[in-house]
Amino acid sequence: MRGNALQFDAPDRMISKQKASSALYTPEERVRRDSTRWTLVQGLLAPFQFVVFLVSIGLVLRSLATGEGMFAADVSVLVKTLTLYTIMVTGSIWEKVVFGKWLFAPAFFWEDVVSMLVLALHTAYLVMLFGDYGSFEQRMSVALAGYAAYVINAAQFLLKLRAARLQAEHERLAA
Repeated sequence: MRGNALQFDAPDRMISKQKASSALYTPEERVRRDSTRWTLVQGLLAPFQFVVFLVSIGLVLRSLATGEGMFAADVSVLVKTLTLYTIMVTGSIWEKVVFGKWLFAPAFFWEDVVSMLVLALHTAYLVMLFGDYGSFEQRMSVALAGYAAYVINAAQFLLKLRAARLQAEHERLAA
């Protein structure tokens, strides 16, 4: 296919091949990204969430290995989940400001898909915790599955951040 031939980038959506292979952000989207406070909010919440994740995974693995510290493990997963919900809500606001869609903007479609899996697993953990379903080990298994999905999702976003930086560098060199 050449030029502006059409291709699918997500269910029921077509974009031009030229747009699909070009920059992550249009010039207008980049201006909105750089001028909104939500970019800073995301930039602060993402590393905070990662630190919470590291502490929590340590507590979860320790409790599974020793049988000690189960309450601390549960609290840490709860804090991680609340942090996740916060970053998801503020991230959807950011996406609306930058791309005009609350979620699933073409530039972040697959990141949002995996984010939904992460949210579902963390929410399943909450249901198990507050509904008193399953054993501690089963609940922690769901939490660990959520954490594994989170690691994949974090890698997706780091790759997107790298792509944005490369785009900016390319545009700077071209100018």
